[in-house]
Amino acid sequence: MVKLIVMVVICVEGIKRLPLKEILSAIVVWRKIWILKRKILMTSIVAYFPLNVTGSLNLKSLTGSQKVLGINLSVIEIIGEPVERLFLWGHSGCMVDQQKILIFAGFGGIGRHARRNDLLLLDPECGMIEAIHVQGAPCPRLGHTSSVVGGFMYVIGGRADPLNILNDVWVFNMAKKEWNLLQCSGCHLPPRHRHAAAVVGTRIYVHGGICKDEIISSLYVLDTYKAEWTEIEIQGNLPSPRHSHSMDSHGSNLYTFGGFNGEKALGDLYSFDVRTCLWSKQKTNGKAPKARFSHSMFIYKNYLGIFGGCPVSQNHELSLLDLQSYTWKHIMVNSIDGLFVRSTVNVVGDSLILIGGGASCFAFGTKFSEPMKVNLSLLTSLDDNFTPTKIGEESRDSPEEETIEGKNANVQYLHSTAKPKVNGHINQNAHFEEPSVKVERQMVAVPCILQLGKQHAKLVKDILKRFGWLDIERKVYSREDGMFICFPVTEKFCTMFEDKQKDLGDSCKVVTDLHSPRPSCLDILSQDISISESFKLLIACGATKLVDEVVKNKKTPNTPHKMMKEEVASLLNSQGLPPELLEQLPSRWERLGDIVVLPVTSFKDPLWDSVGKELWPLVAKSLGALRLARQAEIAQTGTRDSKLKILVGDDGWVDHRENGILYSFDATKCMFSWGNLSEKLRMGSLDCRNDVIVDLFSGIGYFTLPFLVRANAKFVYACEWNPDAVEALHRNLQANSVADRCTILEGDNRVTAPKVC
Repeated sequence: MVKLIVMVVICVEGIKRLPLKEILSAIVVWRKIWILKRKILMTSIVAYFPLNVTGSLNLKSLTGSQKVLGINLSVIEIIGEPVERLFLWGHSGCMVDQQKILIFAGFGGIGRHARRNDLLLLDPECGMIEAIHVQGAPCPRLGHTSSVVGGFMYVIGGRADPLNILNDVWVFNMAKKEWNLLQCSGCHLPPRHRHAAAVVGTRIYVHGGICKDEIISSLYVLDTYKAEWTEIEIQGNLPSPRHSHSMDSHGSNLYTFGGFNGEKALGDLYSFDVRTCLWSKQKTNGKAPKARFSHSMFIYKNYLGIFGGCPVSQNHELSLLDLQSYTWKHIMVNSIDGLFVRSTVNVVGDSLILIGGGASCFAFGTKFSEPMKVNLSLLTSLDDNFTPTKIGEESRDSPEEETIEGKNANVQYLHSTAKPKVNGHINQNAHFEEPSVKVERQMVAVPCILQLGKQHAKLVKDILKRFGWLDIERKVYSREDGMFICFPVTEKFCTMFEDKQKDLGDSCKVVTDLHSPRPSCLDILSQDISISESFKLLIACGATKLVDEVVKNKKTPNTPHKMMKEEVASLLNSQGLPPELLEQLPSRWERLGDIVVLPVTSFKDPLWDSVGKELWPLVAKSLGALRLARQAEIAQTGTRDSKLKILVGDDGWVDHRENGILYSFDATKCMFSWGNLSEKLRMGSLDCRNDVIVDLFSGIGYFTLPFLVRANAKFVYACEWNPDAVEALHRNLQANSVADRCTILEGDNRVTAPKVC
């Protein structure tokens, strides 16, 4: 396989050294290699990458672990910005506002691939991307980490270029939308990249990475309140030096898995207790995940998840560790195109959101993964047949005295229904009974809020989130000029709160003095806390349950597909057409400039023609398109003409900018090739200042323009026999100001090309 890759590289790089007649005679062979290279792309990356990169579920018992089949990845349809903005790796992603993901920097992006410092806000529910443009942003980088503490995102380290490894700390204020370089006190943090970071309370822990070509194992902590670095004195069974590993927090423990030590991928799991500063190598049950690096870790409910990474062959298996029984479970993920190496994952509700990832191969260019998501709620069935970790320990059916282990402050998973638990965790098999009370309770028929002074808002919010009492379907809002904060709460909480108020009576003193001692958010996050203790804290903070007179429901933006479906359904109903026609609406479409192109498989029934005059403007408006077209089968002629039909708009001429190059063409006559974006970028990165190049199949200038604009070729002869493509090529040479270094040879290249030998 490696030999074959080398042969293709030699063919690409050496073709210009051959006599032109030999090049022409080798066209057939070259076409076969081109087809073959598509088939070996994914396998070749496996060989290349280690050298270049420093619904019911079926359960099956497998050596003590469990394997689950049938979890699907689905592509997130992106709106607002081109999806290419998310074609990244080595970036960072962290959740904000419990429902959106803030993505920063990385390699890739729209146009010419490079290190970036873009800041993007993604709403995975509707696929909306917002580019946040702020002056004074950090320099472009990759291999950094970002962590959210409160309303701030902290970016630490990374690599600006091969010689510039960073140790700076940048803080993004999400409310003010501004960047600030944090001046830290304490010890000196050595520059590093490809390290790992996790949050516990208000502290960010940074471990491992690469520092000046040395792989390190040190652990530092940044106190965000004091802006102070401290190197932690290591005790216990420490992990070896590593980079490209993963780390996340659960309660007061940090967990780290895998990585690369300079010689091999690692597959060990360690934990670090932030209270005792003690490292421990974890012993687990079942089959552990295979060794890997450049993967991702996440926390969902009581599970630690591992996904993706290198070697690439492992990225179709999602591994879950039950943090109570320490048993591994493995889920097969159905995905063909995903390459989740150096990607990011975030848990938003019950969805695992995967952003970016990919690889760069010299022979075949760059591969990026589309943004995807997987429904994690299906994994709750893994709790079936759960047994307590400690033999003989009684389970508590009553939720009133149970304890719940602190969750990772960086992963804000919310659940709104209290369930019976074993050892503080949800047990799906247990029979749940309401706690018995001596008085009749009135059923809560209207939504309620918990109102309290703003000085206690952060503490109360953490408690409500901890136990799933915050109603995430409604918005938090303020009253009386912000003096009081109103948290929407679940019906279950309202019932329990009434009981606790009666039980506790006057035993809880309301805290009115801001300086009175009360537990900090860090205490809540790092300690076990019972439900009874939580209610005492809420009452002590002066929390009052009231009827929600505002009922501010969170508005979920309509997706373009949903808007189109609603508009078209209304049209069909008014025209008396069968609703079954809605099955022919497209779920995906392409954009060419300002033209939205519908797939050939959509709107195929002749009945659509009877309402075309009303239909197409509705579809265009729903999709936010100025012009609308539908694709058709490509003409089986020598020039393979486009048969695209304009449905809304005057003509088919579009402007498409790619890698900083402008391509203009008539989409109704010329095809546009999307599949060789990375190869065009690679050709454009060559130094061709002294080269004369003959492009045998120029088209509208797919490779001619990168050679001229980016590679600065001395001169290019462009061969093309399609008159429509020739017209577009003339326009593109003029538009990109390179017409003086190119001659178009119109006609059959077997006749025209030899004339320039």
